Amino acid sequence: MNMKYEEAKARADIMKALAHPIRFLLVDALSRGDLCVNELNKLVDVDQSTLSRHLAQLKKVGIVSERKEGAKVIHHLASPCILQAVDCSIQVLRTELERRKRVLGGGKREKRD
Repeated sequence: MNMKYEEAKARADIMKALAHPIRFLLVDALSRGDLCVNELNKLVDVDQSTLSRHLAQLKKVGIVSERKEGAKVIHHLASPCILQAVDCSIQVLRTELERRKRVLGGGKREKRD
């Protein structure tokens, strides 16, 4: 069965939620365990409102969830399978780096006497 536009849009929204370095850092940090806002803020070094906006983007698409523990709000990686996409991005970078090395290396000519 072919993918419908609505499904394609929903998938694109998930990828867009990851399309910022800070959100990538947040997902990476939460992959190692649940963290409160203060702990996350120390890792990304942005103001509280900016951090909240980034977390809201991740929550909106279901990557991150939160729970309250007293006065603290604890954030949790709700969909750990997203780490496969993160790992895939690393492989894409490696593949592209290798391709560039081949292209640049292939263009060099040996110096002849």
